[in-house]
Amino acid sequence: MPRNLVFCVFLGLASFAQFAAAQSPVVPGSGTRIWYDDFENEEWAYIPNNPKASHEQDNQTRLPGGMSNNKMWGESSKRGHPDHIERFHTPQDGIPGSEGSLLLMTLQSNVPGRPNGKLGQDDLICRIPGSYSAGSYPNCVVRVYLQPFEKWEQYTAAASFGFRATVTGSRRKAGGGGLFSSSKTEREQSWPGIFIEHRVTEEGSRAFWVIRGSERGDYRGPEITETGWYTIGMSFTPDGRCHYYISEGVDNLTPQDLVGSHKPYNFTVESVQGMFFNIFNHDDGKSWSTPWIIDDPSFYVGRGGGRSR
Repeated sequence: MPRNLVFCVFLGLASFAQFAAAQSPVVPGSGTRIWYDDFENEEWAYIPNNPKASHEQDNQTRLPGGMSNNKMWGESSKRGHPDHIERFHTPQDGIPGSEGSLLLMTLQSNVPGRPNGKLGQDDLICRIPGSYSAGSYPNCVVRVYLQPFEKWEQYTAAASFGFRATVTGSRRKAGGGGLFSSSKTEREQSWPGIFIEHRVTEEGSRAFWVIRGSERGDYRGPEITETGWYTIGMSFTPDGRCHYYISEGVDNLTPQDLVGSHKPYNFTVESVQGMFFNIFNHDDGKSWSTPWIIDDPSFYVGRGGGRSR
């Protein structure tokens, strides 16, 4: 489905208040850039300090954890980092003048050395300093290169890539009933994002953008019919919504690239703590993930001024 049509469907289902609030989202790449990495330094390297963490599966963090030599990237203590992180020559049609990008692949996406045949995921964390209120219009953007489909991991149907933000939000939850009815505020950390889902069918590969998530959960966005470079981003506004953008190519995002505006899982976003990348694979001990390449990930605060490169 074309991205503009997806957004129109969302608007048609929204209440008037939601519609009005979604009229002025911030385009990712707006404001003052406070964190970015362009991978142009030929000495860029990642020091894994393996074995990596797998706290989500077996409560093991295995410190000290991986870290890039420029101190801007780090391992997730929850799930560990991708098994192959390499500065890579920028593929054709990338950002003009870019010589360096980042290649991400993983093999052992659950517990290292103990493959279980299940879908797993690893995280690479952007070490963004501080926490930013939704009122400061935090936003983030990255270019991602999609390899030709024949190079994708040939797993039946699964998530393959994710670009996510770490946020804290709140929502009201009703309890009891009748004279004993009550409500309380739940406050939780969550991780909205833009994912790529890959499906292997008899006709060949099919891939979709997936928005994680709306008030009711995750949903599919546009189908990916062409590989190559894309620009994706998220922004946050004082009304507590996350705005999701997707565009083919490496040009700066525009208002027309908006594919959805939501309170993720019905939580009002109050603050943003950073962003990170997910790399998924079928953890059978031999199947490498799809090779993903990213360039110029950036984090901004504010409504105007600076723009992504």
